[in-house]
Amino acid sequence: MSSDAKPPSKKKDGFLRRQAKSKADFISEEELLRKDSVSPDDVLRLGKSTEKYLCPPEANIYGIDFTRFKLRDIDSNQVLFEVAKPPPSYDAEDQEEPEVADLEEDPNAGRFVRYQFTPQFLKLKTVGATVEFVVGDKPVNKFRMIEKHYFRDRVLKCFDFEFGFCIPHSRNTVEHIYEFPKLSEDASKWLLCLCLVTRAMSH
Repeated sequence: MSSDAKPPSKKKDGFLRRQAKSKADFISEEELLRKDSVSPDDVLRLGKSTEKYLCPPEANIYGIDFTRFKLRDIDSNQVLFEVAKPPPSYDAEDQEEPEVADLEEDPNAGRFVRYQFTPQFLKLKTVGATVEFVVGDKPVNKFRMIEKHYFRDRVLKCFDFEFGFCIPHSRNTVEHIYEFPKLSEDASKWLLCLCLVTRAMSH
């Protein structure tokens, strides 16, 4: 006796299980904001960019302050973008107290950078990203930064960096190298149209 019924495909069944597991592994911004603390594993599970910061400024107990960010083309050494935090204007020798900041000032004002690139940016092969940061009174062991690039609700790229040990009151500089895939002309035009909705977040 023959039957036309086919057994379920193990390959397809396995794919569906992996897909369901992948979706279950994601965590939402709302879930993270309800937690007492956010771990690196939580950040890696984010499936899209967040609308709010995951921790308040006062959670920075190590006094880490990012003071400079630079992007350069590795092949030509041309600086594509650079921004630096201005040094404090207060001179201790003058023995004058600095002006008190406005309490209504946005405490998150220095926690983001906005920049735009020309169409030539998509033709680059390799880009170096330099980050400079200073450390406060406490030593930092295994300082880790996770950088995620999103397009709408999709993770395009994720970088996980560990800076190691940082001594108190130190100024540290590190450069990470990004290799870009070669894009067709149509793909480049498509990405340029979408550049305004592409976001990068560092945690």
